[in-house]
Amino acid sequence: MNVQNLTAFDPFADEGDPLAQNDSVGSQQDYIHIRIQQRNGRKTLTTLQGLPKEYDARKLLKAFKKEFACNGNLVDDEEAGQVIQLQGDQRIKISTFLVEEGIPKATIKIHGF
Repeated sequence: MNVQNLTAFDPFADEGDPLAQNDSVGSQQDYIHIRIQQRNGRKTLTTLQGLPKEYDARKLLKAFKKEFACNGNLVDDEEAGQVIQLQGDQRIKISTFLVEEGIPKATIKIHGF
């Protein structure tokens, strides 16, 4: 009795893992993330993280607060680094502000409902 389909043939064995070659696949390091968080009731909080090192977060926070007429602060997070928090839903305003400052739109990710 000879069964042919039990042979150990792997059609992808010589190819290897195509995702192992590129270290940037799946990494979230290259993106600027703009998120919204629900506080209590109708209150929301907008967070901005992943800002490149060449931008000063304090100056951006000051510009955001003045431009959007909202309050905000800067939080140091162990995983995310410096995170800018703003009151209200400021996602679209932050995105257009950053694009006008020269950051490519493809590197900005907007999350939330």
